[in-house]
Amino acid sequence: ALAHLSRTVCRRAERSLVALGRAEPVGERPRQYLNRLSDLLFVLGRELNRAGKRGDVLWRHRREKRRKRA
Repeated sequence: ALAHLSRTVCRRAERSLVALGRAEPVGERPRQYLNRLSDLLFVLGRELNRAGKRGDVLWRHRREKRRKRA
């Protein structure tokens, strides 16, 4: 769970960096770094779940959830 939480924080930082880039010049490298770090944390979280014999909670779009209830 901590890897996925860390990924969430990393994605938030990436979005903040993109927003900052709209106001002033920001290099491409920091955004690439955060994006790749986010990817790494995602894979790490999946691997830790697999190693701990815990399943992943798969994301479903809101529309799919509504269709299933109907």
